[in-house]
Amino acid sequence: MDYRHTQIGIVIIVAQAFVLLHLAYTVMRGKAIPVVVWIVSLILVSFFSLTVEIKDDLLRVWFGPGFIRRQILLKEIVAARIVRNPWYSGWGIRWMPTKYWLWNVSGFDAVELELKNGKRFRIGTDEPDLLVQAIQNTNAIQVS
Repeated sequence: MDYRHTQIGIVIIVAQAFVLLHLAYTVMRGKAIPVVVWIVSLILVSFFSLTVEIKDDLLRVWFGPGFIRRQILLKEIVAARIVRNPWYSGWGIRWMPTKYWLWNVSGFDAVELELKNGKRFRIGTDEPDLLVQAIQNTNAIQVS
């Protein structure tokens, strides 16, 4: 079963709009744009959405246009479960020490993957049921 879903990060897009307005205002005033503003703008463009795709023997996850991506062999996944992230875990890429990596653009719902090597990876999604079902259908893993 192939699966593909893109979740849009509305808060990130709104933040991006403010940064772009600041850029436009700065340019209109004839001032130089600080490097920091360019870097923030590039980061926001990179994180406006999160796409999850299951195709063939791979689960692929990428932010925005795809500069930042990760892929996992489906045979490496031993369990998948729906979880709820705490509010303080935030959005973007987060390492929750001794627990898991989290990739998220919006909301608190996620699917946590447990890998054969014992590591855990969480994917934020607004359709956790469908993602777990897609993983289960392609991999015959334990779903909890």
